[in-house]
Amino acid sequence: MSGPYVIRGAVVLPEAELVWRFSRSSGPGGQHVNTSDSQVELRFDLDRTQALPPVWKERALERLAGRLVDGVLSVRASEHRSQWRNRETAAVRLAALLAEATAPPPKPRRKSRIPRGINERRLREKKQRGDTKRGRSGRDWG
Repeated sequence: MSGPYVIRGAVVLPEAELVWRFSRSSGPGGQHVNTSDSQVELRFDLDRTQALPPVWKERALERLAGRLVDGVLSVRASEHRSQWRNRETAAVRLAALLAEATAPPPKPRRKSRIPRGINERRLREKKQRGDTKRGRSGRDWG
């Protein structure tokens, strides 16, 4: 692995809590394809982890509820032929997923009022446009 994977700030994915599984990847390959286990499945027990602050953990459990199986989050990677690159991809993907899931909720949008002058100008321009179109009708040409 190429170093700790940062979720956000000083919080990193704990290496001890990651469970790796390798299997044969589908797709193209060569002579080597039937012997190498290049597909990677990375599992992280989100329910039991102590690495995340309690607030983050709560947020992640709530937001990732559809992806969790018994509180465990799993990520698969099989894009590359090399197991090493698939491990990197899976770890980065897991860190990004956790970063997104633990992010604080966005600030609520404050309604803004349209200034009176702008609204009046819009209505005046609509009126002018309507007059222009009304002037195009052929009823006055008689």
